[in-house]
Amino acid sequence: MQFSERWLRTFVDPPVASDELARLLTMSGVEVESCVPVAPPFTGVVVGRVISVHKHPNADRLTVCSVDGGKGEPLAVVCGAPNVVAGMKAPVALVGAKLPGEVEIKATSMRGVESRGMLCSARELGLSDDHSGLLALPADAEPGRDVRQVLALDDRIFTLKLTPNRADCLSVLGVAREVSALTRTKLQAPEIRPVPAASDAKFPVKISDARGCGRFAGRVLSNVNAAAPTPAWMRERLERAGQRSISALVDVTNYVMLELGRPLHVYDLDKLSGGIDVRFGHKGERVKLLNDMTVDVDETVVCITDRSGPIGLGGIMGGDSTKAESTTRNIFLESAFFYPDAIAGRARRYNFASDASHRFERGVDFDNNIAGIERATRLILDICGGEPGPTVDTVAKLPERKPVRMRVSRAHKIIGVPVPATDMADIFGRLGFRPGRDGEAFVVTPPSYRFDIEIEEDLVEEVARVYGFERIPARPPRAPAAMRPQPEAQRSRHALRQRLADADYQEAINFSFVDPQWEADFAGEANPIRVLNPIASQMAVMRSTLIGSLVANVAYNLARKAPRIRIFELGRVYSRDPSMKEGEQDVAGVRQPTRIGAIAYGSALEEQWGVPDKRQVDFYDVKADVDALLAPRAARYEAAAHPALHPGRSARVTLDGAPIGWLGELHPRWQQKYGLPLPATLFELDAEALGQIGLPRYQEVSKYPPVIRDRAMEFDDSLPAARILEEIERNRPPVVQEIRLFDFYRGKGVERGKKSLAFRVVMQDTARTLTDAEADAAMAQLTELLAAKFGAKLRT
Repeated sequence: MQFSERWLRTFVDPPVASDELARLLTMSGVEVESCVPVAPPFTGVVVGRVISVHKHPNADRLTVCSVDGGKGEPLAVVCGAPNVVAGMKAPVALVGAKLPGEVEIKATSMRGVESRGMLCSARELGLSDDHSGLLALPADAEPGRDVRQVLALDDRIFTLKLTPNRADCLSVLGVAREVSALTRTKLQAPEIRPVPAASDAKFPVKISDARGCGRFAGRVLSNVNAAAPTPAWMRERLERAGQRSISALVDVTNYVMLELGRPLHVYDLDKLSGGIDVRFGHKGERVKLLNDMTVDVDETVVCITDRSGPIGLGGIMGGDSTKAESTTRNIFLESAFFYPDAIAGRARRYNFASDASHRFERGVDFDNNIAGIERATRLILDICGGEPGPTVDTVAKLPERKPVRMRVSRAHKIIGVPVPATDMADIFGRLGFRPGRDGEAFVVTPPSYRFDIEIEEDLVEEVARVYGFERIPARPPRAPAAMRPQPEAQRSRHALRQRLADADYQEAINFSFVDPQWEADFAGEANPIRVLNPIASQMAVMRSTLIGSLVANVAYNLARKAPRIRIFELGRVYSRDPSMKEGEQDVAGVRQPTRIGAIAYGSALEEQWGVPDKRQVDFYDVKADVDALLAPRAARYEAAAHPALHPGRSARVTLDGAPIGWLGELHPRWQQKYGLPLPATLFELDAEALGQIGLPRYQEVSKYPPVIRDRAMEFDDSLPAARILEEIERNRPPVVQEIRLFDFYRGKGVERGKKSLAFRVVMQDTARTLTDAEADAAMAQLTELLAAKFGAKLRT
């Protein structure tokens, strides 16, 4: 929103300077983005009337002008402007004048002719970049008068950066209301008197669908002079508000929109056929707009139609077929109210924006339709003449303004300052709210121009910002500093992050809503939880796994030439679970566990001189990272299939017999689909399970040397090694401290259907050194255990 300060001060003129006014508005939540002068400072420039123009005796492109500068004796001024003519009025900088750029005018001789001043263009005064000729001044400007006064250059242009909820400030009147409330200065709104009808001319209007248009006021004006020039005062205000002057009729509608916040539209009455019908569009209908775009409409777009079909988009832009032109004689003036929900997003759908759509999609005052039409009628009659017909106001359905209740105690709690109730009442009154009381609470019915007042907190905000945010003291919150116990049996999320960071992984934070195809590919989920209003089609469902996001992270980094990638994420996933009840952090029917996942791609180690070959990361590299993450607890790995993982290179991770996640190499199908040249290995685990580590337990450290023996035995090929180790763990002899599987063999020397597993057995006693006989007995006991339980035999 941009406007002239002089225009604003015709509504409200507080005794504060421009900079202070900008500060007050900004501190109240109406941010002033800029407040700049209309023109740079200059002095000594007055209105000059060119008395005569003579050719310069010594230069073909120069002229010698006699100029009346209001000082009595005419001035001789040498000028090179091509548009200088006798009788015109233009700015003349007198001797001693100071122009922008630290230019000082002095009497000088130009090609032998003395020049006592300078006739100025707009660029020389810093008003624009136009230097094609002299700046022509109004014919009624008095010679010798200061140009700054004639052109009202001692003015400033305010540019507001409004939030979407403050549509009431998209007009000079709206800003004036705000200034009046902040400065306690009387508001002098323009007096709008009804213009009596001079004829019975009417045009029929029907609102077929009140969901889009709630009110439509219209008026016929006959015998107007559409070619009449726009007055200079109106052009000046429009230009300083960022609007280009187009024609008198269009300028009037733009002026009323900026002044009152009331968008209007002018139709050429003779181009309308039948009556106007406001309805939603029909599939297949098209309309050419004023910006020369031809767009297709559908059942979601409000259309202004006549017998020929759509002639404009309601609340967005009029149509080309019924536009008013310089030859127009009879017009129909529209002042309508369109619901914000019916307009929001429609202009962006067609890749353009308009001043009308910007206002209607945020909320336009539905009570000033008649005021807007009466104001525009008076301006059109004053500028273009004509005969007005009666104003016809068609009302279908207007928004219901429900009273909003605000408790004083609640306001005190939110603001943090005990603002007296009398001050609150005063603030509401200054804002034009007319509050009532219900015990200790205020009850306010929002005015028609404030669509942002809906709940109690909205009224609290009004109190706080008008009371003054700067008056609210900055008090840091105080809380008792208590030492909280750190449970030894638990590990924090930060500790998990730190362990993965120590393992050379970088943390990523991804969106929880993902592409539906990711859920189908990586989780086998055909019916994921859908987002009701997704920000993009590829972010339409809630993720039930972290794998899709991690694979996308790898693809993103590969596209930026990163050869070695190790990424992890700790975040929530979402799945349906009818047993879940509503809770503090839970949604009924939805399970939201926290998972930690990581993916490794590329070489196992950073490039270095000590490792000649660039070995690619594999299953066992990432398994070692998982073991380090789980330590001091130990996981078991069971071969199992997962939709995202390679069928023969994936494992279910279990802890104390309960599954906690998956580990494996990405499925070749998804590797190819998502553009990964090399295999990637990943894991995804339950973060809650990783947080439980159990209490530390004392274990005596032996001071005696261990006895280490290896034993290779043949087992059925289908028997998992994990099952063998679990059995040994349960029934091992007391002196056996550790058993590790260190070799696996299948091939020559081993029967078909069999495999050889070699175990390293560490034996040690805390009281004495073990003898060979004791070690042999323990090994024999292990051998017998495996033979009896699994039918294993000693490999020879």
